[in-house]
Amino acid sequence: MVDETLIASLGLEDTEAEAMVREALGEAVAEGDMDNLLDNQIADLEPGKIIKGKIIGMAGDDVVVEVGLKSEGLVPRDEFDEEPKIGETVDVLLRSLEGSSGVVEVSKRQADRQIAWNRIVDNTKEDDIVEGKVLKQIKGGLLVDIGVPVFLPASQVDVRRPHDVRDFVGRSVRAMVLKIDTERRNIVISRRRLIEKERDSAKKRLLETLAEGQIVKGQVKNLADFGAFIDLGGIDGLLHITDMSWSRVNHPSEMLKVDEEIEVKVLSIDMQKEKIALGLKQKDPSPWEAIEAKYPVGSRIAGEVVNIMSYGAFVRLEDGIEGLVHISEMSWTRRVNHPSEVVEVGDAVDVVVLDIDKNKQEISLGMKQTEVNPWELVAEKYPPGTVIKGSVRNLANYGAFVEIEPGIDGLLHVSDMSWTKKVTHPNELVAKGDEVECVVLDVDQEKQRISLGVKQLTEDPWLNAIPGAYQPGMVVRGKVTKITNFGVFVELEDDLEGLLHISELADHKVEDPQEVVKANDEVDVKILRVDISDRKIGLSLKRAQWGDAGDGSYSADASPQRGGMDDHDAMGTNKIEF
Repeated sequence: MVDETLIASLGLEDTEAEAMVREALGEAVAEGDMDNLLDNQIADLEPGKIIKGKIIGMAGDDVVVEVGLKSEGLVPRDEFDEEPKIGETVDVLLRSLEGSSGVVEVSKRQADRQIAWNRIVDNTKEDDIVEGKVLKQIKGGLLVDIGVPVFLPASQVDVRRPHDVRDFVGRSVRAMVLKIDTERRNIVISRRRLIEKERDSAKKRLLETLAEGQIVKGQVKNLADFGAFIDLGGIDGLLHITDMSWSRVNHPSEMLKVDEEIEVKVLSIDMQKEKIALGLKQKDPSPWEAIEAKYPVGSRIAGEVVNIMSYGAFVRLEDGIEGLVHISEMSWTRRVNHPSEVVEVGDAVDVVVLDIDKNKQEISLGMKQTEVNPWELVAEKYPPGTVIKGSVRNLANYGAFVEIEPGIDGLLHVSDMSWTKKVTHPNELVAKGDEVECVVLDVDQEKQRISLGVKQLTEDPWLNAIPGAYQPGMVVRGKVTKITNFGVFVELEDDLEGLLHISELADHKVEDPQEVVKANDEVDVKILRVDISDRKIGLSLKRAQWGDAGDGSYSADASPQRGGMDDHDAMGTNKIEF
């Protein structure tokens, strides 16, 4: 019998209740205990359960679903992915047995989610690969539908974090399951980990199959100033800028674009560091192979200036072949401070091949060699003894550079400026821009040097004039011009000085010459020695003061010579070399 309490709660007659139960439970009632079957069916209608329902009609925007025991529920039409059909069986989730207007509350959408969740949990575990559509951006990442909504953190979207993760909304993505939390019904996935895993596998396979010299296809992933990174399908190789073309490449963007597919040649593989060097120009024969035959040393060729550096200019002879014209090879006579003074990028120039280094792929070129070397004519034009006039172009500590003609300088050394005056710096006699008369002393064509002299324009006074005017034993008057720690220089006449050694200042030992004389003092001194070969005159103050009466002073007849002085001369520890 049907439970009376149930019949009473349903408000039905016995026969009606029994008929309804038979219809709901089928012929199974005839084979067992009807009361127990009814109790079990009611127990199955607990809220939160997923039950079978049958579409029996439409009510406005809702679909009427019969869920058993003649109970009906309403499901919004938008919970159906496809147009609902009367008589169709659907899964719904029972939300409440006591809905409004006597209708039970059910939800197809919640049932679908629960079924999908159960299916995912039953068939998926951590590290499994799933695929789904990105629904929207949420805080911290993306929401992805893999049957149920799952979370894809922004840090796990790609190997390199995207600038804007919203670019992935609406795209289908594959990812790896990181975590499944059944209690919170939460799943976290990672696209990044899947990419890294697949790249590692592809990298391993690729490294096992790659070989040096092999031609492979790749995709340009990134451009840098020094080259391009090419994705070979699991591992990146570096295509250096110098291996892109036999011609000059200023930046990789001149030849490549990101995401472009290209063919490259494997130049080298470092298995340990997992580094691959690639080449693009190596696919074609090197123009350097027959370089020596094509451009023999000494040949004159036309080229174009393609780059200028502080040390020279690079000239393109043909695609892939460039040579360097060093700044020193630009002009025979012009003083070039920077190549831009002579050439500009794009200029057509004639050059001569000076040297070729095939191994280093370097060619040395010259521009001045296309013209006659004026130094080849200098020796003929200015032989030694030639008197010339020139302008002082520059001064150095050791002399003055005199321009004889444009681009041709001679050196007037300080030692060749005066026969008698000790010149310590050329600015004592000449200034930059002065016009001077000189005589050519020597021409070194190989080193491109000309030696000049001024004093050679006059006779050397040390040959006749000085020895005749100044003889040992003479007492002469002079002016103190310079005081040093070893003695005093006394000017005897213009540009002629003698040395008064500290030992010849007084009879007593002198520690400081200024104890005896001061600068510009006029003093009488005795000439001790006139050295014509060294052009020096030795003087004595104390001997001039001794007088002539048997005091051991020097006379003209007893003039001291080198190595022949008496006890008062600077011999031994006091010996002086003039």
